[in-house]
Amino acid sequence: MNLTGKLLIGGHAITGDRAAIHAINPATNETLAPAYLGGNESHVEQACALAWAAFDSYRETTLEARARFLETIADEIEALGDELIDRTVAESGLPRARIQGERGRTCGQLRTFARTVRAGEWLDVRVDSALPERQPLPRSDLRQRHIPVGPVAVFGASNFPLAFSVAGGDTASAFAAGCPVVVKAHSAHPGTSELVGLAITRAVTKCELPAGVFSLLFGSGREVGISLVNDPRIKAVGFTGSRSGGIALCQAAQARPEPIPVYAEMSSINPVFLFPAALQARADAIAQGYIASLTMGSGQFCTNPGLVIAKQGPDLNRFISAAAEVVQRANAQTMLTPGIFAAYQAGVTDMAAHAQTVARGVEATGPNQCQAHLFTTTAREFLANPALQAENFGSASIIVQCADDAEIRQVAEHLEGQLTATLHLDDADLPAARSLLPTLERKAGRLLVNGWPTGVEVCDAMVHGGPFPATSDTRTTSVGTAAIFRFLRPVCYQDFPDSLLPTALQHGNPVGLRRLVDGQREV
Repeated sequence: MNLTGKLLIGGHAITGDRAAIHAINPATNETLAPAYLGGNESHVEQACALAWAAFDSYRETTLEARARFLETIADEIEALGDELIDRTVAESGLPRARIQGERGRTCGQLRTFARTVRAGEWLDVRVDSALPERQPLPRSDLRQRHIPVGPVAVFGASNFPLAFSVAGGDTASAFAAGCPVVVKAHSAHPGTSELVGLAITRAVTKCELPAGVFSLLFGSGREVGISLVNDPRIKAVGFTGSRSGGIALCQAAQARPEPIPVYAEMSSINPVFLFPAALQARADAIAQGYIASLTMGSGQFCTNPGLVIAKQGPDLNRFISAAAEVVQRANAQTMLTPGIFAAYQAGVTDMAAHAQTVARGVEATGPNQCQAHLFTTTAREFLANPALQAENFGSASIIVQCADDAEIRQVAEHLEGQLTATLHLDDADLPAARSLLPTLERKAGRLLVNGWPTGVEVCDAMVHGGPFPATSDTRTTSVGTAAIFRFLRPVCYQDFPDSLLPTALQHGNPVGLRRLVDGQREV
């Protein structure tokens, strides 16, 4: 398949007219063809108009039809075969096995949402039957379901060119909810984005859906992104990226005449708490797991363990020594883009000015390679210096040494909102962990015991979210089937004749949904 470098708007390939985007192979600094000319406000207008025209039709597709659409997207992505893998490896510098796994995750989450759609529980149907004889006032017949909010703008992420990008979790959950999607592709992997965009376009055609259900735009500046958020037909935004980028989108969305939600995943350092009995029993093993998690994928994960907190003492010293030895053997790895590499270099330079450098990994042998860094500081210094809590996207982490349990609690309370918080403990540590748990529940969306936060399972129970600045809305998740609720809203129908009710709310329950009827859950 020949890449065209064109926008995909409602099934049509259109040439942009703004500054060209060129993918760069970060392993070689080679510029990759073709050039992708950016879109302008008129392209955004066209895509949003088509999405709005498609909305009322697409949102009332049957559950089976919508589920088949999600499965067809997965089939079309898999049909791209090695062409997709090769291009994604070239644009990201990530290992082939990682990209193959990410393709599996992408298709897996599409099929998981297909299962969710078929089950229909996300409609959350509630029925309160009429009580005409009730005194002193009768009750009307009241029926509630969830409907999609409208077209959604999705911004592709740099660190997951498949699973958090054009057909990633935000797009999959929006499609599942019944929302058309307009994607702004990430400029780091335009070829990958075009291939996946073409796969979605083919799925739209095969499933005989309105063409405006999906569009893909490119743009290197703010014009396309801000125009998307400002368009009155866009009703929600999904974003994964930097804190500054997420905040800019949130501000634009709130400044609209009709403000809309922005579900932005932005910044997290994912604290790890090491309790005394666990450290005493297995400091070396914990250190091995810590550095393996830290250096996985050059540390370019939003769940990277960027902070460790523990009580001072010989067991913590043993842990630090063991971790330093592993770091010193860690090979430098190619980062996603030259820009991300430059930001990482600036971050470790800044960290070294405020904390003690414990160890560095093997020096780079090629361009844009991340050399792992391990730092340490005291609780007092950490509490006094906001720079020590800044996210550094890459294989860099800091160990905070606390004098006692009181300082550990101080540090925990001082933390910003996080995606995850991890506890390494043994049975003797349970009382101390229990006392810390309420604080961590307030701080993070996912709590782990004796594991590592890298690796986010796509399933019903997963929460990938957290208080600001981890995300812009602490009530939601961007991974797992509950992500569908970001793009839904409830509607109540009062005293409707059965023939006018949506199928899911009709008296005979023709769809066979599990409904809450007069306070009782139907089987």
